[in-house]
Amino acid sequence: MSITLEGTIQHVPMGTGTWALETANGEQYELHQNTPQDLLQVGQKVKVQGKIRDDVMTLAAIGPVLEVSSFEKIG
Repeated sequence: MSITLEGTIQHVPMGTGTWALETANGEQYELHQNTPQDLLQVGQKVKVQGKIRDDVMTLAAIGPVLEVSSFEKIG
């Protein structure tokens, strides 16, 4: 099932380091390893579409893993 989220891109120094999307209400989603490189800019505000991957485990384990299918910069 596809979801749409808005938030800010963060780099989290947990485990080996990981990229995350943090929403306005403080929810954190770990970005899947195949995330487009031009999305990975600390502080960038974005609207993303994707799906939660329940079949993926990570070292950081900071939140649900989000596989991004598309995104747009906002603000």
